[in-house]
Amino acid sequence: MKLVVVSAGIGSPSSTRLLADRIAAATAARVPAEVEVVEVRDLAAEIAQHMVTGFPAPRLAAALDAVAAADGLIAVTPVFSASYSGLFKSFFDVIDKDALTGKPVLIGATGGSARHSLVTEHAMRPLFTYLRALVLPTAVYAASEDWGGDGLAQRIERAGAELARFLGRSDASDRATGDAAHPDVDTAAAIAPRSLTGAITSVDEETGFTVVPFAEKLAELRVR
Repeated sequence: MKLVVVSAGIGSPSSTRLLADRIAAATAARVPAEVEVVEVRDLAAEIAQHMVTGFPAPRLAAALDAVAAADGLIAVTPVFSASYSGLFKSFFDVIDKDALTGKPVLIGATGGSARHSLVTEHAMRPLFTYLRALVLPTAVYAASEDWGGDGLAQRIERAGAELARFLGRSDASDRATGDAAHPDVDTAAAIAPRSLTGAITSVDEETGFTVVPFAEKLAELRVR
């Protein structure tokens, strides 16, 4: 089980990296996973070169391959001008268009004020939906005043539990097909339609994800 963390923090130390690490720890505490961290800051020059030349340098190629091969992804960005950072977006601009299809992605962001807390919903979630990823229900936003508070810790634990539950179910499915170590493209493709034709509306501790088809939800609205 491989879990890749993409952190777009630009400082050192970085609150973005700290949030990413805490989410990864909350996930790995619940499901066995090999965690690999991609620091986008260290790849800034390679990303710019790739956008101009179309050819990734070795370090960037390795990072892109790691994301594509991951069973799950944690993506965390600092907030700039009320959205994700340009460096964060540039990394996902150069990734293969099918690399995230059907892949569970947990999104998070850090900012100086709670005013930017909806960045995960109005910027990050549409981005990963466009890339056909399966974006998990709980996103984690951490403002400066949130650090050390119970609220942030609870959100991290909840998000980690959701991702771990999904990875655990996917791993069990892979074992049933005899290909746990190297799930093929068809496995991911089979998951993808859930994000295209249905919506994850809730996460139950006992039964896991509840997916309601859009047609069913539309029928309910018409009846009302």
